[in-house]
Amino acid sequence: MTTTTPLPTSAAQAPPPRLTGRLRLVLAVLLVAQFMLAVDFSILNVALPAIGDDLGFSLSGLQWIATAFALCAAGFTLFFGRIGDLVGRKRIFLGSLALLGAASLAGGLAPTPDVLIVARIAQGLATAAATPAGLALLTTSFPEGPLRQKALGLNGALMSAGFTAGAVLGGVLTDLLSWRWAFFVNVPVALAVLIVAPAVIAESRPADRPRLDLPGALSVTLGLLGVVYGLTQAGEHGWTHPLALAGLLGGAVLLGLFHLVERRAAAPLVPLHVLRKPTVAWGNLLGLLAFVTETSLVYLLTLYLQKTLGFTALAAGLSFGVLGLGTVAGGLLAPKAIARTSTVTVLVGGGLLQAVSTGALLLLGGTSGSMALLLPATFLGGVGNMLVIVGFMVTATTGLPDREQGLATGLASMSQQIGITMGTPIMSAIVTAVTAGAVTGAAVLHGVTVAIAVNAALVLLGVLVAAIFLRGRRDRAPA
Repeated sequence: MTTTTPLPTSAAQAPPPRLTGRLRLVLAVLLVAQFMLAVDFSILNVALPAIGDDLGFSLSGLQWIATAFALCAAGFTLFFGRIGDLVGRKRIFLGSLALLGAASLAGGLAPTPDVLIVARIAQGLATAAATPAGLALLTTSFPEGPLRQKALGLNGALMSAGFTAGAVLGGVLTDLLSWRWAFFVNVPVALAVLIVAPAVIAESRPADRPRLDLPGALSVTLGLLGVVYGLTQAGEHGWTHPLALAGLLGGAVLLGLFHLVERRAAAPLVPLHVLRKPTVAWGNLLGLLAFVTETSLVYLLTLYLQKTLGFTALAAGLSFGVLGLGTVAGGLLAPKAIARTSTVTVLVGGGLLQAVSTGALLLLGGTSGSMALLLPATFLGGVGNMLVIVGFMVTATTGLPDREQGLATGLASMSQQIGITMGTPIMSAIVTAVTAGAVTGAAVLHGVTVAIAVNAALVLLGVLVAAIFLRGRRDRAPA
């Protein structure tokens, strides 16, 4: 009688990786934190007039509630991503969430405009530190392949849904309670994460601790601050305004200096060999375009709903609930689609779906009957956009060792933050130029339509980038 020795699991067919109980808890903690961070980007938009009336902000000073946050959230992301590599990502993650909770409490209790602006700066710095640290903890906790793709899919869905939910939640809290609750809502969430996270999340840092490239950190941070400031001023005053031009030009010069510094640095903040990887370079460009287009579309449709159709701020915010559902659906679909096809296929297919859905909005009219077009188009556009975002996250963090995950996630987070920050000013400047200051419903509809056409063109640019520059990738994951 012959006996057959069974093959080892690795030699036979390896069982598909599964989420253990501990990994589920890690995922839940990180996703809750990332959702809260995403909500912060938009929760105060609807509340700005109420804040101005209550605290006595000047009309020109009111924009700094958003700008102060955006400057810090976008400008310091890469710097804090590298600091996480130095001192430990878990330590940075927990410290930044503690800062976010304290800043949110201070903002909710703020008696004067100055205190509120300081609280927003602290919130922006906390976001700049927590976002790349949380994403790095996610990518190092889950091995490359289906598990990481699933985790990144859920992360992307909740980030995008959080941005949409922030607009809805901000309107509800301001109308029913007070704008101060748009700050207070962060405090119990941050506290809950701080209680649970230390026990379930393991520390993550490279075995060989890198040195901090201070000249590189200063030049890239100041360069990003300049670009973001220039973009916000362009959205407020137009592209030819001296402050906009000074910010953009100064930022560009400093980023050029950063490139020169990195070429000569012994331990560069961003090793150029990483930037030369097609997945990192083109993947982050796709992420930038994805966040520029969908977040700015929310702004454009807010203008349309309120200025053309006459919706209230709360009704306009609630209308974006269907977009949030689309992003959640896209986040759940993306990992399965990547496993069955490839990341490039998902990037191209998602981009085409988003472009067609955005293009359909060119048919919007001046009556409420257009909601029959707007709602399904935003749902499908949300699905397509989230397919691109998850594809970008997978692409930009794949093929790099754990010691470079802080850098990779810092770059990905920077693309996300800058995309969210620059999308609205770009589209705002287009609407302002087309309408020439007119605020009638018909004029706003015309300006919004032109900006939507530009938005769809940017989505198609991303499709071309993915199809041309990433077409050689064959990263199909095992199903």
